[in-house]
Amino acid sequence: MNAVQPFITVENLSMSFQRRGSFFGRLSGEPVQLIRALNGVSFTVARGETLGVVGESGCGKSTLARCLVRLLTPQAGRIVYDGLDVLSLEEAKQRSYSRRVQMVFQDPYSSLNPRMTVGQMLGEAIRFHGLRQGAGVEERVAELLDLVRLPADANARYPHEFSGGQRQRIGIARALAVEPECLIADELVSALDVSVQAQIVNLLLELQERLGLTVLFIAHDLRLVRHISHRVAVMYLGAIVELAETERLFTTPAHPYTAALLKAAPELDPARRTVVDAVRGELPSPLAIPSGCPFHPRCPIAIDRCRVEVPLLRELAPGHIAACHLAKL
Repeated sequence: MNAVQPFITVENLSMSFQRRGSFFGRLSGEPVQLIRALNGVSFTVARGETLGVVGESGCGKSTLARCLVRLLTPQAGRIVYDGLDVLSLEEAKQRSYSRRVQMVFQDPYSSLNPRMTVGQMLGEAIRFHGLRQGAGVEERVAELLDLVRLPADANARYPHEFSGGQRQRIGIARALAVEPECLIADELVSALDVSVQAQIVNLLLELQERLGLTVLFIAHDLRLVRHISHRVAVMYLGAIVELAETERLFTTPAHPYTAALLKAAPELDPARRTVVDAVRGELPSPLAIPSGCPFHPRCPIAIDRCRVEVPLLRELAPGHIAACHLAKL
């Protein structure tokens, strides 16, 4: 994958949110606090590749996803999609980009309009982008339902009439309705029962192969990420701390945070399960990111240098990068 010209390039993406204090704090002139959600995120994705993005809750994964689909506008950095500078696109080209890059949201219960039938939701997206006219819209809706393995009569039913897994299939169909090239799956199956998760992930793999999709798969379940991804990026406090091909990252992690995440992943074999916390302490607040390496307060191998000097991403092997002063393979 690494030798292929990047389809998506993200360079030094940064995003902060203002956190307003209490009413009395504002009256007394307390300074506005900044939540640093993204801190210079950079990576590339090849056409047809699946890049997995993992990390603890609050590490910036969902903020990254929303920046990529332009639901949020980052304060700094670049997003280049198939040669287009996304953040500087004019309105007409922004609409084209929005069609080409679609997002499937985490919660299938709140991301669907409860007052519209499935057919109305899918048809609305098709008509808005002018992809079909007249009877062609209904034909395309039927194709989409078949594509995600929903019965034809789902067309006339409302979201509340479906199970969680079926609603997520509707969400995928809605994203595919505008014929995108890239899908961003933000915690696609985290709201679903374990028994349904594998079905949805396998459906995504099948659709990717059939439609030639590029996928950004954001999740905290490492087993799913390993199953679906070509490469994996590990995020911590708004930054990528390690990125490598999937099997290399899972078998030879270079960053101590990656190693801790892998150790903390639940085992299917009861004999190998542990109750020992793999990652010490709590995730620091993005309002007060530690100096030096952000991971040093929780790192079992931190040295004095880690407390004062921010480590930069460096290549340890072809295609394997990590931001750790002590990382080696």
